[in-house]
Amino acid sequence: MTDRPEHPERPRHQGFSEVDVQREVTELEEKSETAARLFDIRRIIGGLFVVYGVIVTIVGITDDDAAIDKAEGVNINLWTGLGMLLLGLFFLTWLKLRPTAPPPPPVAPGDEPSE
Repeated sequence: MTDRPEHPERPRHQGFSEVDVQREVTELEEKSETAARLFDIRRIIGGLFVVYGVIVTIVGITDDDAAIDKAEGVNINLWTGLGMLLLGLFFLTWLKLRPTAPPPPPVAPGDEPSE
């Protein structure tokens, strides 16, 4: 007797069955999908623009006349803050209306279409 497995392309691991491996793969795929949705770039960009937009808008509301005169009579902080807020809300609305598409269901080895 040798220590070689019966099928060299499928090494045997003690304590793990095919069902255990498939369950582990499925759990990792679900975690990966959740992480992809959580770190969607639209969420990050939208959130940052909303936060910075609120800060700049508050600064624009509380600007004194000297800061407004410095910008030739335009309350640039207020307008920039409102623009950033609108852009951030656009990204978050886009994320809500068009979420990331779920991945296609896994294909079992016997379910492959034949040509």
